[in-house]
This record gives sequence, structure tokens and C-alpha cells, in this order.
Amino acid sequence: MIQTPYYLIDKAALQENLRQAARLRELSGAKILLALKCFATWPVFDLMREHLDGSTSSSLFELKLGREKFGGETHAYSVAWSDHEIDEAVAHADKIIFNSVSQLQRLGDRAAAIPRGLRLNPQVSAAGYDLADPARPFSRLGESDVARVEAVMDRIDGFMIHNNCENRDFARFDQLLGETEARFAPLLARANWVSLGGGIHFTAPGYPLEALGERLRTFSQRHGVQVYLEPGEALVQDSASLEVTVLDTLFNGKQLAVVDAATEAHMLDLLIYRLSARVEPDAGPHRYMVCGRTCLAGDVFGEYDFPEPLVPGSRISLRDAAGYTMVKKNWFNGVAMPAIAVKELDGHTRVVREFGYQDYVDSLG
Repeated sequence: MIQTPYYLIDKAALQENLRQAARLRELSGAKILLALKCFATWPVFDLMREHLDGSTSSSLFELKLGREKFGGETHAYSVAWSDHEIDEAVAHADKIIFNSVSQLQRLGDRAAAIPRGLRLNPQVSAAGYDLADPARPFSRLGESDVARVEAVMDRIDGFMIHNNCENRDFARFDQLLGETEARFAPLLARANWVSLGGGIHFTAPGYPLEALGERLRTFSQRHGVQVYLEPGEALVQDSASLEVTVLDTLFNGKQLAVVDAATEAHMLDLLIYRLSARVEPDAGPHRYMVCGRTCLAGDVFGEYDFPEPLVPGSRISLRDAAGYTMVKKNWFNGVAMPAIAVKELDGHTRVVREFGYQDYVDSLG
């Protein structure tokens, strides 16, 4: 058995999501790029590249990883490019996207060898959390002034618009896209390509994939643009777990179980968005609050029901641990970093990376 904690990526589950992505490509004519900010575990890129067109990034390091490990079309975006980064970014990218007109004006000439894009902010979104809402007041994410963008249209080829976040409602997506079209129609008419970003949860159960495909195809034809999508969680939903072991149990008004992993170090979004991890089947007469092993008082994965009492040595599988986990893991409290394992399509499991004390030391000096 593999020593816990470890992330376990199930290629068969991942493949099902990727097949839906491939179907959406057929229905819509859109190109689909993996958003590395959500998932960048390159040992499974061999499977992902079979169904996708390339990758998109949020930094120079992500960009280089996409070019070196994924291949295909490689898009470069950053909220703000540094002067010392721009030349290297251009060398690795097929397209580069600037976040603001001012960045385009200052650095755009150094990127003239490849297609240049600009991020637009339609000031409407489907984000359920203010923290993740690109349309929040005083947002720095993209340009919203049509006249300001029109003044630089001779320097750009396309746009990136990202205003969905875990949006499982096609009607809401359709509405937002319609509002975006109405606002930016003069700009879209002069563009060659438009990326509609990520956050469209088209792999959710019951999502009307055909309707989404038709809407995207209509958008593309109406404005004469190549459409790109940049999904992250939609591609990797429920394709990985965090495998943990119970280290201790105690009672303090509730039954508590402490495991050998931590929310802040290994599933940080649970803390950021005040969510609970998912455990299945979450059924049985024995209810426990499952807690992490750090000194953070609120290090809690959630409360769950189990068929048998938990004891030291009991194993728990925390579900849906692919998106925004491995890309955010850290060494808080010096807690052991989970290994990364892959369950291959033939059913055998291999460990692709383990982390030890020296990795912790090297991360600090």
C-alpha cells in the first residue's frame, strides 16, 4: 500500500470528462485549452493532450510548463507582465494576452512577433464568491471601456473574457454572453479570436452540452471569430482523491478524527471558500468531524457519517481533489506533502512523485 497522504488521480474518471470536452469541440468548433492555474499535474498530460488543443497560463512558469509538458497551442496571460519576463514569455507562447491597455502600450511592441490579445471585463459575472468575482467593484481584471480599447485595436488580434465561475446553469451563461455581446459588439467585429475563459461547468451531470455547443457556434459565426474555452475544474472534476489515514480519535462534544493531511496545506480552497470536502458514501450510524493535523484550530475537512467507528489506521478518501489542490499545496507546519499517484486506464496504480524532508528544506532557502 502507498503511504498516506497522497493524491490519487484516476485516469478513467479523467477520461470521461475529456470525452465530453472533445464532444463539445465537435459541436461548437471551439478550441479547448487546459487552464494550468487549476490543474498542472503533468504526469497525466499524455491523456489530456489527446482530447484538448493546448494549455493556457497565468504566469511565466505556467506558460513554460504548458509549452514543455503539454504542447499544442500555448496561450500566455498574466495580470501584469514584468519587464524582465516579457521576452521569455513571447518565446514560449503562440498568443499573448495583456490584462490592460497600459500593459499593451508599454510592452506590446516586444510581443509583436505573435498574436496579441487583451482581456475585456464585461462587468457582469456568474461568480458565487466575491473573492473570485472578476466583475467585483474596482476589479483590476481587464478593460471595460469600449472607447479605450477601440483606440488600440490596431495592435491586438483577439480578446479574453473570463466571467464564469463553476457556472452549471446554461441559461445564466447564455444571458451573460448576450450581455457581453451587446456591450462589446464593435470590438468583437474587429477581432480574429475570442477566449471565453473557464468556469463553464459543462461536465456537470445533466448539463445541456448540445445547447452550449450551438450557442458557441452561433457566437463564432456571428462575430467571425475562433472561439477558445479555458476550462479547469470542468475537465478534472471528481477525477482525483486525497487518500488519508486516521491518526487519532477523541471526543469534545462531537466525535473527532484527526488524519495525516491538512486543509490549509493540501486542500486550501476548503478554507478559502469555507467548504467541506466530499466523502462517499457519507452514510452510517457513526458521525465524525474529520480534522487535519496542523495547529490551525479551523483545520477541518467536514463532518461525515461512517458505517463503522473510526480508529487509528482507518482510511478515508476525500473526493474531488484534483482542481486547485496540487497547484496550491504548501509546507505549512512542515506537514508531510502528499505523494502523487496515478491509477492508469488498465487499473494499476503508480506513484509519480514523492516529497521528503529535503524538499521542505529546499523550499525555504
